[in-house]
Amino acid sequence: MRRGPSDRALANLDLNLLVTLDAVVHHQSVTRAAEHLGVTQPAVSAALARLRRHFDDEILHRVGNRYQLTPFGVDLRQRARIALTGVERVFAARGTFEATDTAREYSIVTSDYTTALLGRPLTELLGIRAPHARLRWLPSIPDLVARAEHTLTAHDVLLVPHGFVTDLPNETIFHDDWVVVTDREHAPHELTIDDLRDRPWVLVYHSQTASTPAARRLRMLGIEPHGQVITESFLTVPSLVTGSSRIALIPRRMLDIPGMHEGLHAYPCPVDLGQLTQAMWWHPLFTDEPEHRFLRTLIRHVARQLPAPHG
Repeated sequence: MRRGPSDRALANLDLNLLVTLDAVVHHQSVTRAAEHLGVTQPAVSAALARLRRHFDDEILHRVGNRYQLTPFGVDLRQRARIALTGVERVFAARGTFEATDTAREYSIVTSDYTTALLGRPLTELLGIRAPHARLRWLPSIPDLVARAEHTLTAHDVLLVPHGFVTDLPNETIFHDDWVVVTDREHAPHELTIDDLRDRPWVLVYHSQTASTPAARRLRMLGIEPHGQVITESFLTVPSLVTGSSRIALIPRRMLDIPGMHEGLHAYPCPVDLGQLTQAMWWHPLFTDEPEHRFLRTLIRHVARQLPAPHG
C-alpha cells in the first residue's frame, strides 16, 4: 500500500509529543506538566522546544510573573485533548469483546429531550448486558454539533436529528412530529399562520449558525419567528411558555414525559414542517470496533421499543 504525504509526515513525528503537548496546554506550566506525567522538568522543556519548532509558535509564554498560552496554544488545547483521546481509544480497542467483562465508559452527546426518552431504558439495558460499564450523557451544545467529526473522536455517539450533521456514518433511530405549544390560558381556539408570525417565541438551539430543522423550515416558508427567549434545553420550554403569550415548537413525544404537558396546550403546526428524524452518528474510525457496535445495537434496540407518541 502506498503511503500518502500525511502518513510520511506522521512517521517523522514522535507521537509521545502529543502526550506532552496535552499536559502542557492543560496545566499551562512545564513544572506541573512534568509532575502530571511523572517525568523530569528538563524532559518536558526539551519536548516543548521540539513542539515550538514544529508549530513555529511559542505555545506557552511568560506574561509578567506567570505563563499563559498563546492564541495558537489555546486552539491546540482542545485539538490535543480530542486527538489524544482518539489515540487512546484506538489502542484500547480489542479484536474480541465480551460485554459482561467490559468496564468501558460510553459517552453520548444529545439533547435533554432524547436523554429523557432513551436514558432510563438504555441505562437499564446496559446494566443487564454489561454490568461493569457505564454511560455518560453530555448536552449537545451547538459547538459540539458544529464540530461533529472532532467531537466523535472523543465521544462515542452523537444523537441529533438529520439536518445538523453531514458526511459521517449514521443511522435513523426514531421519528417524531413537531407540535406548537402555548400556555393553556392563552390558547386560541385555532392556531393560525398569523399566530406564528405575530406571537413571541421560545426558540430552542437557535443561533446565527444553528437552529432546529423545524425553525429552518419556517424561515424557508417566509415565517421568521420572533424570538423573545432562546434556550438550549427542550425541558425548559414549558416553564418559559406557561403564564405568557409565547409559543414554541417541541417534539410531540416530549408531551409524554411526566409533567411536561402541564399548563400547556398543543396544536398541530398550521404549516407542514415534516418529521423530526432522530439519528445516531459516529466516527468512521469506530464503525467496526466491537465495543462500539455493541453500544449502537443497544441504542437501536431501545429506540425501537419507544411507544408511539400520544395524540
